[in-house]
Amino acid sequence: MDNKWRRANWFFVLARTATDDKVKSHRALTGFIVDGDSPGLTRGRKEWNMGQRASDTRGLTFEDVIVPKENVLRGEGEGFKIAMGAFDYSRPPVVSGAVGIIRRALYEATKYAMERKTFGVPIIEHQAVATMLVEMAINYELAHTAVLRAAWEIDQGRRNTYYAAIAKSFGADMANKAAADCVQIFGGNGYNSEYPAEKLMRDAKIYQIFEGTSQIQRVIIARELIARMKEGLV
Repeated sequence: MDNKWRRANWFFVLARTATDDKVKSHRALTGFIVDGDSPGLTRGRKEWNMGQRASDTRGLTFEDVIVPKENVLRGEGEGFKIAMGAFDYSRPPVVSGAVGIIRRALYEATKYAMERKTFGVPIIEHQAVATMLVEMAINYELAHTAVLRAAWEIDQGRRNTYYAAIAKSFGADMANKAAADCVQIFGGNGYNSEYPAEKLMRDAKIYQIFEGTSQIQRVIIARELIARMKEGLV
């Protein structure tokens, strides 16, 4: 079966173009748009990921690939700035997927807790279980609001770095917590692939890694917080 229809036709590639070691690392990177059908560009095998398996994740090999000069983005040494600026736009929609995981975990866990009985009553009537569901609901609403705020800042024509990092870090962390709590509420069934909980847990983890790790988001937030304090915005 030809899966070319679902593969990327173009790639954004960051490459080191400065050979002088005195050039600051971020100024040594240049951004290129590379045609996916370029001679010398080879796609590797599809990776079998822990989660998000619908993603066609592959390694790329470049061997004597020729890129036209008009495919250089903005100019030599501007690649790092381009990549970092793109994150402000991409992080809100990316973390929307994490918010979706929280919502699905809340739905599945609540539904199961209302049906599953122990000691003659649905487990949702046990305070320990109900508290987990309440926290999941709170975190869903907060993560959802954080994403909307980050996106709204873009709509207002303002730089949203601070809000995008908050939405990304909080949404990613809460998606992992919600998925883990969903597995816990399902009990032994949560560890079984016939139930949805374990898939949510596998799919959630990547949100703490791609588009900037949760640790990096906190570094960004700290930096932005200092700047905002100096500007009187806190």
